[in-house]
Amino acid sequence: MKEVVLRIIRWYQKTLSLDHGFYGKLRPNYRVCKFIPTCSEYGYSAIDKYGVLKGGFLAIKRILRCNYKTAAGTYDPVP
Repeated sequence: MKEVVLRIIRWYQKTLSLDHGFYGKLRPNYRVCKFIPTCSEYGYSAIDKYGVLKGGFLAIKRILRCNYKTAAGTYDPVP
């Protein structure tokens, strides 16, 4: 299950992600995600480290923390 979820995240990064995908290659200095690492990188690392349940929960919490008050370039690594 973990490998399937990780592959889905990689697919998202390569295709749909505005930071990692095709669009990101067109505008290399333009970032959409305010966090470092990006939310998809964070989710990948969290799931790889903690598994689908706990890592997925951490990834969802991270996505919910993203709002207009978040400063661009906020460093927030996987615990």
